[in-house]
Order: sequence, then C-alpha cells, then structure tokens
Amino acid sequence: MKRHETTLSRDLAPTPYPEVNTVLNVLLSDVQAILGEQFVGMYLYGSLAYGGFDRASDVDFVVVTEGVLPDETFLALQAMHNRIAALDSWCATQLEGSYIPRQALHTFDPQHVFYLHIDRGPEEKLHRMQIDDPKVSRAWWGGWVFLRHVLWEHGIPMAGPDLRTLVEPVQPGELRQAAWTNLEGWLEPLLDDLHELAHPGYQPYCVLTICRLLFTLETDRIATKQAAAHWALAKLEPRWCALIERALIDRLDPPNPAPPDAIQETRDFIRYTLERNQ
Repeated sequence: MKRHETTLSRDLAPTPYPEVNTVLNVLLSDVQAILGEQFVGMYLYGSLAYGGFDRASDVDFVVVTEGVLPDETFLALQAMHNRIAALDSWCATQLEGSYIPRQALHTFDPQHVFYLHIDRGPEEKLHRMQIDDPKVSRAWWGGWVFLRHVLWEHGIPMAGPDLRTLVEPVQPGELRQAAWTNLEGWLEPLLDDLHELAHPGYQPYCVLTICRLLFTLETDRIATKQAAAHWALAKLEPRWCALIERALIDRLDPPNPAPPDAIQETRDFIRYTLERNQ
C-alpha cells in the first residue's frame, strides 16, 4: 500500500446519513487530488462521531497533512470548498473543519493554531488562522484538547492511518482545564459583543455550549449539546431552565435576529457562568 493510500474503499458510508456521505465523499476525493503526497488522512469528529447529530449540527472533519501547505494549495482548497458549498444538498454548507499538519495535531503550537479552517455557513470561506491574543490562544488550546479526545475516543476514519498513531490520549483533568480556558477565552469578549449574539443561531448555540462546558468542568467528560442541556436543567438554578429549554428549540429553527430578551438573558447566563467558576 502506498504511504497515503486510503485504508477504506471508495463510495464510503461513514455515517448513517446518505446525503452527508455524498458530500463527504466529494470532499475526500477532491482533497486527495489537491494535496497529493501532502495528504495523510481525513477523519470525522463532533456529533457525527459521538452522537446527537441532526440538521442543525456541523459536519465536522479534520484533514491531516504532512506539513504546512503553501499558498497555491490553500487557494486550490479554498476554490474547492466554494464549489462544494454550491452543491444541491442541505449539508453542503454544514462542513466545518481544519487542515492540520501531523506535528501540530500531535503537539499544540500557539503560533500555528489549526492552520487552515472553515466554519459552516453559506458565506464562509476557508481561511488561515491567525491568533495573536494570548487569552484567545489558550481557548484554542482548549479546543485542541477536545479535538484530541474526540478523535482518540470516537473519531471516524475516512482515509489514512489509525488515529491513535496521530494523537495521544487526553490525561485525567485535562478536559476540565480545557473547558475552563474555553470559557475564559470565549465568554468574556461576548459580554461586549451584542452583534455576535444577535447572529441567527448563535445565541442558542452559546447557551448550549455553556451547558456542555459546565458539564465537562464538573465531570471531566464530554456530552452532546442535548445531553448537557438536560444535565444543566437538573443541576443549575431553576431561573436558567426557560433559557436552556428555549435554546434547545431555537437551535433547530433559530429566530433571525435573536430576540433582545434572549440576548440579555444569555449575557446574564454568561456572567453567572464566569462568576460560578472563578
């Protein structure tokens, strides 16, 4: 077998969702063609891997490369993602993923966080990560820890070597520390950014992600948004129940923009979360 030859057959069915599989097969084929010998592997993580996936979820992927990709390769990948986003499929704009050199996946480097990344959404473009704020960099370290954990425990290979040859297991307490760095680096700036919370879908995403991070802080484990929300409904003060229940509903059909009362309640929830964990 050649060094980067896929370990699985063509026309893969890595998920129970045929439309998702169709888009992922297009992505894999195009990525392999563009990267050539730079291609190491492609893997799925997120809710596709550990449960809770629905039409409001990201289609999370990571492509591992041998090294840092040059500008011409970046432009080719960017054009490829533009083509995929134009496909006639509900999940074509749900792709969210990163192109990470093998060494950066194994050992976090704050100067080169995730290298190339694309967020889900019809207007999103593949871009190079550039993080200069140390607090934000710490939050990305937290995301890297979560990524390592999910890949090690639940990652779905589409092509490439066994994931456990590329990442190391997360140690006890590391998820808890990662959750706190994410809360600190991500939530504080949101208190001054009302525009971000008003963006369609972001306000319920914020509420449910806070629930997930609080769950991890208490248990040192990861849960789906739905499971973490039900945990929070049972564990947190009753005054937050309506906000969390509303977020579970709104994530499937978010209002545009988020209602002012929901934004204010979410800001209060952010303050509560930061104070609770000081």
